[in-house]
Parts: sequence; C-alpha cells; structure tokens
Amino acid sequence: MTNWQHIRQGLLAGNTLSDQQALLLVGVEDTAALAEVASVLRDRGHANIMTYSRKVFIPLTQLCRDVCHYCTFAQTPKKIDQPYMPIDQVLALCQQGAEMGCQEALLTLGEKPEQRYGTARRALADMGFDTTLQYVREVASRILTETGLLPHINAGCMSAAEIESLREVSASMGVMLESASPRLGQKGMPHYGSPDKDPALRLQTLELAGRAAVPFTSGILVGIGETRRERVESLLALRNIHSRHGHLQEVIVQNFRAKPGTLMSRAPEPDLNELLWTLAIARIIFGPQMSIQAPPNLSPGVLPQLVAAGINDWGGVSPLTPDHVNPEAPWPHLDTLARETAVTGKFLEQRLTIYPAYARQRDHWLDPALHSAVLRQMDGAGYGRRDQWAPGQGHAVPAVEASLLQSEPVEVGAVSHDVRDIVARCEETGALAEEDITRLFNVRGADFSYVAQRADTLRRQTNGDTVSYVVTRNINYTNVCSFKCQFCAFSKGKASEDLRGRPYDISAQEIARRCTEAWERGATEVCMQGGIHPDYSGTTYLDILRTVKAATPGMHIHAFSPLEVWQGAATLDIDFKTFYQQLREAGLGSLPGTAAEVLHDEVRDQLCPDKLNTAQWLETMEAAQRAGFKTTATIMYGHVDEPRHWASHLLHIRELQQRTGGFTEFVPLPFVHMEAPMYRKGKSRRGPSFREATLMHAVARLVFHGLIDNIQASWVKMGHAGIAACLSAGANDLGGTLMNESITHAAGTCEAQEWSPSVMEAQIRAAGRVPRMRDTLYRDVSPERYEASFAARALEEMTNDSAAKYQREKSLPSSQSESVSGPDLIARTSGQIIPVAACN
Repeated sequence: MTNWQHIRQGLLAGNTLSDQQALLLVGVEDTAALAEVASVLRDRGHANIMTYSRKVFIPLTQLCRDVCHYCTFAQTPKKIDQPYMPIDQVLALCQQGAEMGCQEALLTLGEKPEQRYGTARRALADMGFDTTLQYVREVASRILTETGLLPHINAGCMSAAEIESLREVSASMGVMLESASPRLGQKGMPHYGSPDKDPALRLQTLELAGRAAVPFTSGILVGIGETRRERVESLLALRNIHSRHGHLQEVIVQNFRAKPGTLMSRAPEPDLNELLWTLAIARIIFGPQMSIQAPPNLSPGVLPQLVAAGINDWGGVSPLTPDHVNPEAPWPHLDTLARETAVTGKFLEQRLTIYPAYARQRDHWLDPALHSAVLRQMDGAGYGRRDQWAPGQGHAVPAVEASLLQSEPVEVGAVSHDVRDIVARCEETGALAEEDITRLFNVRGADFSYVAQRADTLRRQTNGDTVSYVVTRNINYTNVCSFKCQFCAFSKGKASEDLRGRPYDISAQEIARRCTEAWERGATEVCMQGGIHPDYSGTTYLDILRTVKAATPGMHIHAFSPLEVWQGAATLDIDFKTFYQQLREAGLGSLPGTAAEVLHDEVRDQLCPDKLNTAQWLETMEAAQRAGFKTTATIMYGHVDEPRHWASHLLHIRELQQRTGGFTEFVPLPFVHMEAPMYRKGKSRRGPSFREATLMHAVARLVFHGLIDNIQASWVKMGHAGIAACLSAGANDLGGTLMNESITHAAGTCEAQEWSPSVMEAQIRAAGRVPRMRDTLYRDVSPERYEASFAARALEEMTNDSAAKYQREKSLPSSQSESVSGPDLIARTSGQIIPVAACN
C-alpha cells in the first residue's frame, strides 16, 4: 500500500491528517484522486450546501505602505482623488446595499498608509484621528448602528489592542497569510519591500485574533512563486493556530491573476489543475468542518470543477460594488451563481460574514454590542435571512421557497443519503434520535423539497384531501400576569401599560355573554386561557367552567394551560389527579398544550426562567392524559432557539404520545416578534424564516406519523400565503375561527381577529382541498351548528374590565362558589418549594 493509499484509507475512516502525512501529499500528482477524497470530506461537514455572503465592498483607502508586486489595489496619493472614503459616502453605499439584500460590509484598506504618506497623516488629522485603524473603527461603528450591515474588517497586521478595539464594532475580521514562506520577501520576489507581508507578523496577528476570540478569515495565494511544499506548510501553519483557538471560520485559496501595470504583469498564472490540487489539499488538511473558499469571479467557466475539488463557499459576492482588488474580474450574477452551483448538486445559501457555528455561539465569539445586529440578520441555524418574511406581517412566500415547494417530485438521487434514511424511518414510525430530527430541520435545496413532499404524501395517506377547522371563540379572561416571559406582548404587569395597553380582568357576566354570543354564531368550542393572575386560585378556574356551562350547556370547553393547572392545584393544596377530577366535574372538556414554548431548558432559561421547566410541563400534560383528557401540543419557536432545541421538543412530545396517545394535534406557533419585549430589547431573532416555519409543519408530520394525525397551521401567524404553503407540506388543519384573537395581535400581527367559516372554506378550496368543519375532538359537527356558523351576525363590542386590586368574580350570581385568593402561591415539586404563576 502506497503512502497515499494509506492516508486515503485513514481520511475516509475519519482520521485527522498529521503534519507529516500532509507533507507527503506534496508528491501526490493525481489531482482527481485528491479531489474525490476532498469531496467526500466536504459533504460530511456541509452536506449539499454551498454558501456565499451578499456584501458591499468598501475600499476605505487605497493608500498602503506595502508594495506587493502583483497588487493594483494599492495606489500612491497622486493617483487617487481622496486619501480616505468619507463616512457619508460609505453609509450611502451601505444603505443602498442593504436595500438590495446585502448583509455584510467588507472594509478593505491598505496597511498603515500614515506611516508612509504625509497625505494620509494630514487627512486623518483633519478628521480627528491619529491612525487609519481609528478611522476604521469609527466607520464600522456607524455602519453597524445606522445601516444594520455587519462589518468585516480586512485591516492587515494588528496589535492586540487594535484587535480588541475593532472587535467591538465588527462581526469578523481577516488577514490573508498568502504564504508562510519568508523566501517570498527576498529581493526579486513578490513581497520584497512590503514589511507587513512578513509571515511571522501575519501569523502573530492570527494568534492574537484567536486569543481575542475573533471570528477570523485567512488563506493563501496560489501562483506567486511559492512551491507546492510551501503551500502545504502555509496551510499547516494556519491549522496549527486554529487548533489552539478554533477561530478560523474559513480558509481562502485564491489563484493569482496577472494584472497590467504591476511588476508581475507577465508572470504566468497557475493553471486549473494547480488550483484544483491546492483546493483539494486544503480540504484534506483541514477536514470536513472547515469552510474552504474559492472566489468565483477569478475562475469563470470552471466553477463546477472547483466544487468537485472540495470547496463549500464562494466568499463575498456583491450585487452592487465591484471587486476592487480584482477589478478585471466581475462578480457573477447571483442567479448565474445559483444555477452553476445547482449543476453540481449543491444549493446556494446566503450566510453572514460571521459563519453559522460562530453566530450560534455569539456569547463567546462576539462583543455584546454585536449580538442584536447578528440576531436580526440570522436564521435559527446561523445562516443569513435572505428575505423579509416574518410571521404575522402578511408577506408573500419568498421566491426561493416558492420555487422549491412548487417543484416537480425530487429525484431520489438528488437527495442526501442520510435525509432519505431518516425520512424512511419516519414513514415506518421507527426509532429516531435527536440528531436525526435536527438533520431534518437543517435541510435546504433539494433536501427541503424532498422533506416537504414526503410530509405531504403522509398527510394524504392519513387525512386524504380534507382540511378541517373548528368554529371557536378565544376568551382570554385576564392579561394580568406575575411572570415575566420575555417573548410575551400580551401579559400586563407593572410599568407595561405604555407598551401594550391596560391590564384587564373580565367578569363572569362578560364571560357568559361571550360564550352565549359564540354559541349563537355556531361555535362548538370556547378556548380559554389567561395570564397567571396572582389572585387566581383553583377555585377561580372551577368558577370559570361553571359560568360557561351555565351560559352554554352544550359548549365544549378547551381551557387552561399546564401552568394554570399547576397553579390551580397548588392553591387548593391538592394533587393533579384530584384537581383534574374537579375540573372534569365542573365542565372541562380538553386542555390546550400551551405554555410549552420550546421544551428545552436551555431555551426556557432565557425565555421564561420562572415558568414550568420541561419536566414539569410534561408531568402536567401526562397527568391530564392519564386522567382521560385529550390535549393538544404546541411549540412557540423562532426566537433564541436552534434546530436541535426543536428536535428535542418534538422528541419529548413523540415519547409522551407513545405512552399515552393523548395528543389530538400538534400546533406550530411561530414567534411574532414586532412587539415582543425580548425583540424590542435586541435579544431575539425576528421569528422563524419562512423555510423554518414550513419545515416545522413538515418535520412534525414525519416525526409524528402514526402517532399524531393532525398537524395544524396557524392562520393568524402564517397568513394566507403561508397557510397555502403549509397545506402542501404536511398540514391538514387550520385550527379555529377564533372570533377574538388577542395574544398574537398584542405581538403585532396584521392578520384579522377572525377567519369566518366562509373565509376558511375559501382558503381551503383555493388550495385544492375539501373543507370539513369539526369539533374539538375532530368529529363532524351537526348540520345545525354548521348552518348557524354561516348565518352568524357581527360580533358585539367586547368589554374588558380594568383590573382591580383583587380579581373580579368569576361566578354568576346563582353560583355559591367562593374564590380563594392569595398572592403568595406555592407548589411542591420534587421536594422543593417553587413559586407558581406565569403567562401562556
């Protein structure tokens, strides 16, 4: 077995390449063999995704104290109009880029020009700065705060203090190593006369950036006089520093292009084989996870070959500005780049200047001043949000997802092997791990189409072409709540009136009036929940049930979140079994699975640290189902969570359903961000992306196949266009007509407060499906209820009584029930005393 065969065998088995083995690769001439292994490694780390960053290229100054023999970017003062690009001009360019969907502002500049040119020193002094990097910091800060673009700074060699200063205003930085060989700085070589190209200085900058936890970019140039061994040694030098700090996001392999007017204008350019050999070697040295980048504008016409050599990233591409470093090489049009990427079986996805893994771990990799800006630009996996869609805003389906959802059945060969395997296990109701479900949430491109199509197939097998809905009225009896859930724009506490309206606590008479009105309008259900009022007790909830039943004996009551149940049982000092029995006797029909948010305590610690934890929520739900109640299950997602958290949530629901069979439906509730406190404070994303919202329904259909038959889409959050998409990706139910939806409206949705039965049925028929009016338990409604719902009169104006010092009476005058109140509510769990109160 040759050295290469032995190395190849180890790489495919998952072994890491040693430095000695890497140097042995210098003698391997078979580029195709290297590329084959590189592609396998790339696919292990990046599956079918190729990334790029949509950027604005800002040449902040072309003055430079170095004189690299291949460079046309650097100019002398006589050849440029102004030493530095003015801030107003920078901001105008960035604003224009933001309007075109750019998310990165690339600041490129010559190194330390003030140390060579008086022109630079005078210009800086006139602006109030001593150094170029001080000006860079000011520009980056203004870009960040005034345009929302994320600065990436290529400032060359820097000190620890300079790196720390720029870290406060940039999402990432970079310096091209170019080569670790000092030989290239000798007389007659390309770096002669360029002090900042000393490899030791550039490697020191990389080391300092690692110590400062800066997401960093570096790379090498190919074809400037270096040998293959020197290239490998340069890559190993980068890997060595990265192994200590983990801060290298990407390694760029850039081919030299000869430019007129330079000392290397007649130097031979590296041929394609040399570039492909180096790309493959870079992938093999760095392994599956590293992003290996090749600029697409420097190799037009051969992009599929670059992909085949193991790269996964095209770097920054601008729809607005040219490549000022390589002005002779225009960027490819993004549609063209997407098509050429698709030819290779890959999907072109937009990323930020900070890569996904680093964006997700922002507490370590970003200065706190950058957190809000990055959160608003990223999706749950850390990629860029490439469109403006957000729940509750009524936007059209984004073009990319519209195309993927409307595509012809995906050829199986175009789908990732692991995705096919996981979907097959879902179809057989087989065993699933959290990593499997996480993988389904991360699908893009053809894999996304496949997951949606298979989910739709299972929907058709389970539900046919019928889409159901229920005529219901939401009654949120109070918005007073003693908990401080960070996502909630509905609950009212101290100092919240100016933000979300006045606290209210409605009376028994108003509850009865709304129920009677709902019954007259054809309702079969009232859905009742509220904030955790510190005065409410278990008796309060029992009184509410008796009031509803007294007013409308035939109404099904779907009420009380697990948290309200927990509070009610605690205040009466009884166990769940006893309280559930009392609730049933008072008229409770079923329970909503709200207050779940995301069933992962990492997320709950940020969203609602004083609320029920995951185990407590599951305990309350299981007790309800053991008591004979049917319940729903929900997830409220798209804020500070990630796909792995969603996977954990679905797995918890799946495992409970396997034990009890008590869930009737699963309801994805995308986070509506506009008025949510955590978003207003810059501490959350702006809801899920459209891709994520669609996948939540599709993946739920797959994961719950054979266990939960009904997947519901929320019209008040997804809107008309979103509902249509969800119905083609596994959903079969549109939930309730609602009559008075208030929680999502408090968060800022633009949707109506009611979708009448006629609107529901028109929406369903427009999707090519058959509408069916159901009741809470998915049974057909009577003809009388159906007819009454279509003859409904307009709703009367509601009365939301202002909250008083104590709770308003929830018993009608004929009731003899007495409410028990008290602000100091406790519950016992696992031998500990915990406070109880929360919103939904």
